Amino acid sequence: MEDIRIYLEGKRLYGDDFDASRIADWLADEKEGYAELGAKDRENYRYGYHAWNRFHGFRHLRPGNFAHVLGFGSAYGDELLPILARIGDITIVDPSDAFLQESIHGVHARYVKPGSNGSLPLESGAFDLVSCLGVLHHIPNVGAVVEELARVLRPGGQMLLREPIISMGDWRKPRRGLTRHERGIPVDILETMLERAGFIVRHRALCAFPLTPRIFRMLPAGPYNSKFATVVDATLSTAFAWNVNYHPRNALQRLRPTSAYYVVEKRSPQKV
Repeated sequence: MEDIRIYLEGKRLYGDDFDASRIADWLADEKEGYAELGAKDRENYRYGYHAWNRFHGFRHLRPGNFAHVLGFGSAYGDELLPILARIGDITIVDPSDAFLQESIHGVHARYVKPGSNGSLPLESGAFDLVSCLGVLHHIPNVGAVVEELARVLRPGGQMLLREPIISMGDWRKPRRGLTRHERGIPVDILETMLERAGFIVRHRALCAFPLTPRIFRMLPAGPYNSKFATVVDATLSTAFAWNVNYHPRNALQRLRPTSAYYVVEKRSPQKV
């Protein structure tokens, strides 16, 4: 077993430097990971982050419509429901066949699969908006995939991005409720990847304070489908932003926001 201290310390991102063979094996393992956690049971599946997305994401988008939207790892596309009236058509990239459908509440949808290395079989500059919510931490070569998302987004186009920024425990061991390989992305590394790919951060928020699900455990739809709970979570996350760390060593270090939410824009080419 390799020494992963440098990764647990958040100095490097585990998996981002893997060779092609290890990347392919990882992605094959994760192919049905989300579906097998219960998402493939459409009848009982409930999307739990609508208030979160409105508060941290949608209200920071530019006004107007989005002709072509990419949902990266978006399963049934439920995350897009609040802005569906503003969308022309939807493309969803997902490795699993569990979520296939021809439309999302009347809006045409097509499903495509990523390549074995995470590449996207999509034209450059084809999309006005990309939604990538809680997906990159399932992928080994995050930096390369961020660059792919930038490639398929038109200059001036926007992307919604949310990711855990903590280790999520020791990923060498089974963890209840998590897929085999997923691990969070250190916030400094994530922001460096966004900058290198040509993104400008238009809005950034820390969220997912560990006590929020406990405080609001009685909410039937979950805390992040509640505007009030989302605001409380944002307040606590801001108050404890000083305590952000990747792999906590004591109880105090666990009291910190565990995710980051971004609205980013693809930089337009500079005119000569």
